[in-house]
Amino acid sequence: MIIKSRFSIHPIFTNHICKVTSPPSSALQRRASSSIVRLGNQRYPANKVTIANRAILNTDASANIPQLQSKRVIPLNAKFNTKVNTKSITTATMASATTFYDFTVKDKKGAELPLADYKGKVVLVVNTASKCGFTPQYAGLEKLYKDITAKYPNDFTILGFPCNQFGGQEPGTDDDIQSFCQLNYGVTFPILGKTDVNGDKAEPVFEWMKAEKPGLLGMKRVKWNFEKFLIGRDGKVKERWASTTKPESLESHILAELENKA
Repeated sequence: MIIKSRFSIHPIFTNHICKVTSPPSSALQRRASSSIVRLGNQRYPANKVTIANRAILNTDASANIPQLQSKRVIPLNAKFNTKVNTKSITTATMASATTFYDFTVKDKKGAELPLADYKGKVVLVVNTASKCGFTPQYAGLEKLYKDITAKYPNDFTILGFPCNQFGGQEPGTDDDIQSFCQLNYGVTFPILGKTDVNGDKAEPVFEWMKAEKPGLLGMKRVKWNFEKFLIGRDGKVKERWASTTKPESLESHILAELENKA
């Protein structure tokens, strides 16, 4: 006899089967039904009524009754590994991306922000922090932003990506970071949501930029706060600078890229 039960609990638990053997009889069917319902109730107590109502009995003479006593339920079509593999998602995203504008990130409120919103612009990307020795570079970045947008008001932006991966130097919330940047440095360019730039949870756009423009000696990993990536109008990574590079030294490189209309 085959006792088949279908549990309406979750899409991944939809077809469970338990086999027992004996000539069919109403008494055995009642016993088997009681066992399979009890087993289901132990594993999924929140759905007792559903399990009881949906127990289905079929008969077959292919096993023996002691197997029922093991209380084993064999999932036929269940998929138990529901953990999201962020690394594979990142790899897949990078594989399909050809430009900076193909990615989506989180804005300061945690909402999705398509980088396609900046398509056609020259973009300076900086991973920032509020308690770092390089934090005063916010002042230089703000001056750079104002000076260049005065000449090219619709063609340039700086995007700050706060990151807490280097010495725990960005511990605050997104709201804390916004307040800090505005009150201390009068920042007017976009500061986005907190981001990982290295490791398994790294933002895919950073993985892509690092692969496109490795650092010194071919090192891809971001080494510290305030590294800088320059994105051209075509969405390609044009330059990459270390944390020690001061924002004011970048103006000529950015202007050259802005004058490139190709």
